[in-house]
Amino acid sequence: MEHIIAFFSHPFFAVFGGISSLVVLATFLYSIFLFSQGVLPVLWRLGNGLSSRKIAVFADEKYDDLKGILVDSGLFRDRNILRIDKDSIDKAKNISLLLMHWDAYKDSFNDILGIKDDTDALIVYAPQNEGPIEEIDRDTLNKKRNAIIVNFRGRLLNDVLTSMITTGYRQK
Repeated sequence: MEHIIAFFSHPFFAVFGGISSLVVLATFLYSIFLFSQGVLPVLWRLGNGLSSRKIAVFADEKYDDLKGILVDSGLFRDRNILRIDKDSIDKAKNISLLLMHWDAYKDSFNDILGIKDDTDALIVYAPQNEGPIEEIDRDTLNKKRNAIIVNFRGRLLNDVLTSMITTGYRQK
């Protein structure tokens, strides 16, 4: 037993142990730095978006259904979801997340695109059973940043969450 203790008491192990401790400490600090630069901003944006960000919903008879999808998830507050009528589209000018039911608002499509800033998200809900979006309108939407076409209700919630993380953070 004394041979083992004497062997590990050699100065080499003291130096090696010190260097190893410094490497572990540096790796830990670098990991904290990377976490704070990569993960924390995303979590901050998502938390801020879920708690206070407004969602403008352009829909008529589907409004309650779309609002129900968002509120029933438990992620969004009822007060943060605003119904925008066809005659008051400009009310959504300062809202950075726009959700449009295609069939009800396809005639107001250009007006909605007119209020959408480049940093805003526009999610167009267009169920397949209501007919396709015309190719010219798809091309117009494709030229816009942060614009999404959603055909399924289940996909809608995912796209709203993703849009909250990636958009709506303007420099002040």
